[in-house]
Amino acid sequence: MPIATINPATGELVKSFDALSHDEVEARLERAATAFRRYRLTSVDERVGWLRAAADVLDADNDRIAALMTLEMGKTLAAAKAEAAKCAKALRYFADHGPAMLEPTAADAKAVGAEQAYVTYQPIGVVLAIMPWNFPLWQAMRFAAPALMAGNVGLLKHASNVPQTALYMEELFQRAGFPDDVFQTLLIGSAEVERVLRDRRVAAATLTGSGPAGQSVASIAGDVLKKTVLELGGSDPFVVMPSADLDKAAEVAATARCQNNGQSCIAAKRFIVHEAVADEFERLFAAKLEALTVGDPMDEQTKVGPLATESGREDVEELVQDAVDKGARIVTGGARPDRPGWYYPPTLVADLTPEMRMWREEVFGPVASLFRVPDLDAAIELANDSEFGLGSNIWTDDEDERRRFVRDVEAGMVFVNGMTTSYPELPFGGVKTSGYGRELTELGMREFMNIKSVWVGADSAKQGDGDTEAKTE
Repeated sequence: MPIATINPATGELVKSFDALSHDEVEARLERAATAFRRYRLTSVDERVGWLRAAADVLDADNDRIAALMTLEMGKTLAAAKAEAAKCAKALRYFADHGPAMLEPTAADAKAVGAEQAYVTYQPIGVVLAIMPWNFPLWQAMRFAAPALMAGNVGLLKHASNVPQTALYMEELFQRAGFPDDVFQTLLIGSAEVERVLRDRRVAAATLTGSGPAGQSVASIAGDVLKKTVLELGGSDPFVVMPSADLDKAAEVAATARCQNNGQSCIAAKRFIVHEAVADEFERLFAAKLEALTVGDPMDEQTKVGPLATESGREDVEELVQDAVDKGARIVTGGARPDRPGWYYPPTLVADLTPEMRMWREEVFGPVASLFRVPDLDAAIELANDSEFGLGSNIWTDDEDERRRFVRDVEAGMVFVNGMTTSYPELPFGGVKTSGYGRELTELGMREFMNIKSVWVGADSAKQGDGDTEAKTE
């Protein structure tokens, strides 16, 4: 795939970039390693100041970076502005709370026979971040803010269709005053990732992307014994029970499915509805989808823009056609509009059966699958009948149903009467083939830290001259 900005709204090439040469990559790796040796010794207060400065720069650049994201991957301008603001919030969150996260944790010294015992948290080095195009700023920032606060150094290998956003990330941290080479962007193709990951100067990697990409990175990292965090695909269930506010649930369902033009790992994709309210919910949901304005993502009235790539739209069309050919019912949508660009309308598909690909596969576009179930047991069983386990939603006012769903659904995140989203204040990640590890909060920060146990005995002058008790590991 060429490293290039191609406008999804028109299909036109805007700007292309040359990949870094072997020697240029080598130079950046060496500079990153050198930067870490200095940066790890900077004070927490210095890092806090740089994070706050980066947030201020990002706020000032909101219009510019939002327009760039919209140009490169087609998200609506309003969504792009919100994404940039969210990144500034994350920077300030880790500036505010990072110092406490890095404080040593006291242990029970008496229990281990020490004068002092505690756990300290230290950075591990250069971390390679392999990021996708769908939230080109936020997903990179989800890694960068905690990693830089922790004292790590970042190398960003971004998706090849958002090179200008990738370069902006490096520029942002430079303008904020971070030391040279603490965060660098690598304009390289996917074929070069293995060489970088295997390099001895790279300590760990984080990837947000597809299952096959995650398997590849995990395999390479496992071969060289390097830590990884993976956030992969999702086919999130959205369960609606009879006690729910159906109109509100349908409104949020439309947003949850079509956010970011339907291209989100945590978008609700499988709508599992109790049969007692399924007819009414289907009617409301279809009406909400039909009300969404599809059009130019630069137009502030637009709610759904184009898909990011031509191949992405083709994948969506193939999945929908496969379902239709095998008997599924199109409630609304289902056909590409006759216009330039890679648009696909909000679509609702019902009457799915297990032999259809949509039953199992993630649809990365504004297409919702509707299922009917007789009770909560069936809803949970169907929700769990997926290789994925990222986010999940349930709409119910019944407290027992809420408890059951929270306990029994196989997912990294549960949202009750609301839409799955990410917050710096909550851990983010999944189970099963949706990946492992967590981002955000102190849990995300500590994924790439040396959690070091410290045991301190009495001063030698205070110790007796007699025999010491034999110790065993």
